Amino acid sequence: MKMVLAAAAFLLCSGAAWAQQTPYIVSHDGKYLGTLSSNPYDPDSVSNAYGQYGSRYSPDSINNPYGQYGSPYSNESVTNPYATQAPRIVAPCLGAYCN
Repeated sequence: MKMVLAAAAFLLCSGAAWAQQTPYIVSHDGKYLGTLSSNPYDPDSVSNAYGQYGSRYSPDSINNPYGQYGSPYSNESVTNPYATQAPRIVAPCLGAYCN
């Protein structure tokens, strides 16, 4: 019975976060910026140097030093310590206490 309740609570998590087991990054306006995975072959990983979210040349990557989300001068960057609209990390929903 406890297992069934735990599974039901897991499925009631908000949004699509229950389907994702890896933390992910979202910009201040809600744009998806990839997962915080160390897997260099995952197409959504910020560790994939050839992927949309990990390439140093992609406009959607936090690894692009000249891009909106990776420049040390951008107000929306993860590398700017003074940014007021930096992307945030969204933790996956893992259990009965979901957001």
